[in-house]
Amino acid sequence: MSDIEIILAGVIALLGIGLYGLLITRNLIKVVVALQILVKGALLALVAAGETSDQINLGQSLAMTVIVADTVVAVVGLALAVQAKRLLGTLDLKELSRLRG
Repeated sequence: MSDIEIILAGVIALLGIGLYGLLITRNLIKVVVALQILVKGALLALVAAGETSDQINLGQSLAMTVIVADTVVAVVGLALAVQAKRLLGTLDLKELSRLRG
C-alpha cells in the first residue's frame, strides 16, 4: 500500500467513527467528542488533498483555519453542556429537545 492509500484509510476510519458516534450517542458531551473526531478526519483529508495536488501549503493553511473554527465550536458546545447540566440536571439530548421556551 502506498502512503496516500494509508492516509485515505485513516480518513475513512475517522469519518466513520465520528459519524457512528453522532448517530449512536445521546449524551451532549459525547456528541461534541464525536464531532471532534469527525472534523479530524476532514482535516486529514484536507492535508492529504494538498499533498497529492502539490499544494501542501494551501492544505495546511486550510487545516489551520478549520482547527480554529473547530475549537470555537467545541468550546461553545462544552459550555452549553456545562450550563445544561447545571441548570437542568441532564445531558440527555432527548430530554433537552423536549424543552420549550
